[in-house]
Amino acid sequence: MKQREVDITIKPDGKVEVHINGYKGKSCLNVVSAIESLVGKVENLQYTSEYYEPDEVVRFFLQQGRGNSGK
Repeated sequence: MKQREVDITIKPDGKVEVHINGYKGKSCLNVVSAIESLVGKVENLQYTSEYYEPDEVVRFFLQQGRGNSGK
């Protein structure tokens, strides 16, 4: 599994720096949104080369089985 990292630094003046690594494409923006809900609005974004790569496709396969009704 690919390693993903989020480094959060709170500076003495209260400013927050966040470095996100390991997310390809715009999927990193989901992490930014989650962090904003914790620390407030992001003032400045600097995109890495990973941002410009094709978005990762994540697929989930769910199968619902028949459970026993107990009867």
